[in-house]
Amino acid sequence: MDILPQLILNSIIAGAIYAMIALGFNLIYGTTKFFDLGYGALTAVGGYAVFYFYKTLGLDLYVSVLFGILIAGTIGMVIYKLVYSPLRKKKSSGMVLLVASLGVLTAMQAIIAILFTSQFQTLSQNAGSERVFNILGGVITQTQLITLVIGLLIMVAIALVFRFTLFGKAVKAIGDDEEVSKIVGINTNKIVSRVFFIGSAIGGLAGILIGFDTGIEPTMGLSLLLKGVIACIIGGIGNVYGGVIGAFLLAFIENFGIWKISGEWKDAIAFAVLILFLLFRPQGILRK
Repeated sequence: MDILPQLILNSIIAGAIYAMIALGFNLIYGTTKFFDLGYGALTAVGGYAVFYFYKTLGLDLYVSVLFGILIAGTIGMVIYKLVYSPLRKKKSSGMVLLVASLGVLTAMQAIIAILFTSQFQTLSQNAGSERVFNILGGVITQTQLITLVIGLLIMVAIALVFRFTLFGKAVKAIGDDEEVSKIVGINTNKIVSRVFFIGSAIGGLAGILIGFDTGIEPTMGLSLLLKGVIACIIGGIGNVYGGVIGAFLLAFIENFGIWKISGEWKDAIAFAVLILFLLFRPQGILRK
């Protein structure tokens, strides 16, 4: 098997996952202007919700996935209402919100570990019996193909929402200036709550797809969050389209970077790219 087609396929699949994480994170950051570290834990929430409904209770797969997405979105929205919204109303600084989100991340990881243990789990019922497709000399599993298709559909859906709906225009207005948005009659608290629901649901879906592909563990959200944040910074923090571009660029650099060296260097390569962008192009590929 030629390695080049496989590297390209691996990069595209990883880029789709990173793009989903970056989309949800950028939606929240672009609206609220703070780094929500707790967002990372919601990927695990989605994965473990499906694990509970699908593998423990034996519910239908599609029903379990729907429940997982809704639960991740709902928890994200509840956290906003209980933690972040009161702090924002008090005009708390970005650092206070950052520390609060770190507390949310730590607490949620601990709760998941208490409920499900720290043991690595897989969501697939029949691991190892999955269909495999050969595309231009590269190999891709059925789960990875589904991940790619869903990732692309979400990107298109978000772009259409931002371009053609009043909700999308309200989100962009709040991102530009929240105080002015309040003056012109936009219910900013309601819109931001919905943004947290949508962003968290996207993060939960990403965690579910990863769970079917490789597996889940309570701390999986932190590494995914870091990749999503790096993708956002590379593409342009707060710019939804830039985050998608940054996600695929990061995925290609990572996978081609380990062509001749050990795969353990993948994270180091990602952070090296981040440092280069922070030094020479801190605004990212696309400006906010």
